[in-house]
Amino acid sequence: MSFPVPTRALLNPKFDGYKFSPLDYNEVTSHYPLEHKVSQTNVSGRTPLSFEEVQSRVTHNHLAICGQTRRAAYVDAELRVIGIDVDEATLRPAFRILYELPRPVQSSAVESLQREYPSAAFVDAASLFVADGHGSLYALRVADSGPAELLATYELTIPEAYESSQTSVPFRLHQAINPDGLRAALVLSSKHYPKTGQPVTSTSKPPQVKFDLWGVQIPLPLAQSPQTQALQIVWHRRGADVPAYIAYDSSRKSFLFVGSSVYLPAAVASSPPYEPSPEELAPIPCAGENLDGPTDENRPRAPPPYSWTQTSDSVTVAIPLPADTPTEHIKVAFSPRTLTVLVEGPTSPTSTDVPVVVPRFTLKPLWDGIHPGTSLWTFDRAAESKYGILALHLDKQNEGTRWLQVFVAAGTGQGEEEVPETLDPTELYNIREALEKYTAALQSGTDASGLGLGTGVPSLAEGERDDEVDLSVGKSVCVTWVGVDGGHDMHGDDSPLQVLSTPFPGAAGSFKTSLVAKHGLDGVTFTLKDAANPEDPPIWEHTSTYSALSFVLASKRDTRFVHHVSSKAVFAFESGAQDLGGNVYIYRGAGPKENWAKQAILKIDGGLAGSLLGVGLMKVQGRIVILALCEGELVVLYGIL
Repeated sequence: MSFPVPTRALLNPKFDGYKFSPLDYNEVTSHYPLEHKVSQTNVSGRTPLSFEEVQSRVTHNHLAICGQTRRAAYVDAELRVIGIDVDEATLRPAFRILYELPRPVQSSAVESLQREYPSAAFVDAASLFVADGHGSLYALRVADSGPAELLATYELTIPEAYESSQTSVPFRLHQAINPDGLRAALVLSSKHYPKTGQPVTSTSKPPQVKFDLWGVQIPLPLAQSPQTQALQIVWHRRGADVPAYIAYDSSRKSFLFVGSSVYLPAAVASSPPYEPSPEELAPIPCAGENLDGPTDENRPRAPPPYSWTQTSDSVTVAIPLPADTPTEHIKVAFSPRTLTVLVEGPTSPTSTDVPVVVPRFTLKPLWDGIHPGTSLWTFDRAAESKYGILALHLDKQNEGTRWLQVFVAAGTGQGEEEVPETLDPTELYNIREALEKYTAALQSGTDASGLGLGTGVPSLAEGERDDEVDLSVGKSVCVTWVGVDGGHDMHGDDSPLQVLSTPFPGAAGSFKTSLVAKHGLDGVTFTLKDAANPEDPPIWEHTSTYSALSFVLASKRDTRFVHHVSSKAVFAFESGAQDLGGNVYIYRGAGPKENWAKQAILKIDGGLAGSLLGVGLMKVQGRIVILALCEGELVVLYGIL
């Protein structure tokens, strides 16, 4: 199922911005130096990393949180598994060495695969799985004190059916759950190494990198075994990158994967596009076809059907019409919630000389209410021009309310084109010139791309918006569902979604699964509703809005993690790798009728603490506690929410 259209009642057109609300640094943060430091430079291998591999390593979370407990773990630079127990009263962490992973012996004479960062995942407070990044998985039993006990060691053996050139590869551990009390279900990811095909030449494109997702299971309770065992593969999927977010939905007994592509079984994975030879690119004309004429590809882009601008108390809509349109052929009717515009004339362009379509708006719902008695329209003709401007002046019912569109259905995928607001009202009278240039371009064949009815952005971002930066904020993702036993593929949704934030690691047991998606300048929170039966399709509900979140996140250029706590707040963590980095920006949620929301900034990493490598959330006696793992320190945030 696709994500729903945002609920208008939860959007806030009157939102003005974020006000700085400082926090007492010493009352909400504590820093604890690490005796066993973390490193992000221990990945080896001779082959260069692809962009997708680099990206997944940059956003890799080195901290594992045991949900609904006060326990966490990480693997240090010397492959020691370090346990963290947070005191219930003081929130002070206690560190201990749980286990020392064997260090693999590598020979310079042997070509080795790129290793992964070590990763860990808790099944419960007493059961911890750790992947060393070289291809081995360790099952540990964790006691309340002292070191952990090694129960078993596993490796991922890839069957021939998965068309891999390697029988064993390094992998990353993402999640471990106990779905039925009888087994531990784990999700692993690894780079796909295809069997050797055609030789790669200097002129050929490099092969596209793919990643495998593995669903494996281990019987419970765990039994001690001195021998390395092969993991039992339950299901397999393949996609274009490592998932950005994974969650388990117990009501549907399925895993949710959020990544830049859908994850499909290898048997139905999409084949690479066919690359024709230069000879095949030569077009073959049909009877009566003129291949030298203009085509749709080089035809200039048509202007939108109207342009509009607004002030605090009015909205002005400009519609181009042929200049010879008689006034008596124009019928306009205003009502408190709708607009009707009927103009006699053709409903489609009759020729390239007049590439405009006369409007046919019948009781079309407006974005917000207007005063019909004080709204009016005018038709302006200019001498020696082919076009005139029908200007509609709408008097707002709610003064100060900022309209996001003229019509309710604009940009919702219901066949209604989204038309951006024009910043400068004087541009409304340049439409005539733009249309004439567009007509000339159609006749001459020159490129007129970029012409349109007005330009600009909503006035919230006037003078500050950078289109190239703002469009790149967030991550374009697709959602894939896979049952814990490999089924429920009917839940897949390949409709792209621009995600700004995902839930905190460790928040699954305390908050419902949700995603914050980009909607214009805002971030809308879509929350997953529980299912009555495992076969029920997923239903997402728009539950809250972080106004202007996309706009403020666009200015953060060193962001490593962006996570949210339900509708309470969004946390944007900088990596701390740059000289001026090391902050966490906290944007608090606000109601749809509030003009301002609160923002706070805390320094957590950088300097002696080093770069930020992992974050997680836990609840301690009802209090939300956030852990931030840096290279040299563990930072504990509390009392913020």
